Amino acid sequence: MMKKFLVYSLGAFYITAGINHFFSPEFYLEMMPDYLPFHELLNVTSGLAEITLGSLVLYERMRKITCYGIILLLLAIYPANINMLLTALEGKDYGFPIWALYARLPVQFLFIYWAWIVRDYKFSEEPA
Repeated sequence: MMKKFLVYSLGAFYITAGINHFFSPEFYLEMMPDYLPFHELLNVTSGLAEITLGSLVLYERMRKITCYGIILLLLAIYPANINMLLTALEGKDYGFPIWALYARLPVQFLFIYWAWIVRDYKFSEEPA
């Protein structure tokens, strides 16, 4: 029962996060490192990736590959989280306390673990 909840909540989390890329793009654009080109395209691409992965994780046949995709996405966006902390330390105000930006870095690894633990879960294994 718990893993079923974790699968559904994982899907809902990424679908919601992906949709947020379109409702609050400025948040994501501000945190992107300057060395990355095409910030708007990257924002749209990552938002669509989150929506897609959040949807596909709900399908047993796609779950394992989707969870690996989520892990890769989290690793790909990790530099933006580091950049957010570094620029905040230089004085940029994101509206979050510095401690929260520090805390966000290890939380990304909890998100990776979340995807890892549900990757092999099959609803059919759930007791009736």
